[in-house]
Amino acid sequence: MAVPTAALEAVLHRHPVWRGGRMVQSPVRAEPSGHAGLDRELPGGGWPAGALTEILCASHGIGELQLVLPALAALSRRDGRIAWLAPPHLPYAPGLAAAGLRLEFLTVVRAPGRRDALWAAEQVLRAGACRALLMWLPRAGYGELRRLALAAEAGAAAVALLFRPLQAAQESSPAPLRLALEPDGGQLAVRIFKRRGAQLAVPLRIPIPRPVHAVGGALLSPAQPRSQAARPCPA
Repeated sequence: MAVPTAALEAVLHRHPVWRGGRMVQSPVRAEPSGHAGLDRELPGGGWPAGALTEILCASHGIGELQLVLPALAALSRRDGRIAWLAPPHLPYAPGLAAAGLRLEFLTVVRAPGRRDALWAAEQVLRAGACRALLMWLPRAGYGELRRLALAAEAGAAAVALLFRPLQAAQESSPAPLRLALEPDGGQLAVRIFKRRGAQLAVPLRIPIPRPVHAVGGALLSPAQPRSQAARPCPA
């Protein structure tokens, strides 16, 4: 017996069914990215909340933070707390403040190992106390990504952004949104190769201000000699 078209549409509307022929616009809750062209291509019109987003970069410092800073600044202006977990370099406070981020709402979490970082990420996401979590976990496996995705769904409130190497594009991931970034002159080429709906046929090109000083300064612990510190890296 054929299912009436109206009944089928009602089922598709109530449940998060992904249809490959078109992009899903609802019921995804999202935070505008601050880049109009990117928002038009992201389900819900921005960075999704309550879901894991992967941002894959060829290297640190190509402009990946400039891509997300407008959304973070907007969240902080609404008193939203933002956590950074295991960033590769110490966040550069003057640069973040110049980008509009309220520093009193920024928390940096350092973890001694991958297991500690994963545990901390899950706790932040499930607690629902932060409006955004930025994570740097370059060697996360599928099982670990699945745990993060479930924690993001459970917390529902946070924009969960995971930065990984570009090579991870060849690996499977439970993240519903995955972007690959590469420098393109004075722009950033953004390829959306996984989203709720059809893939984006061509990369977006988003202008990135230069010089970029959102992140700088070395990660230098009190016990670490200055000569061994990592070199500063713009983002």
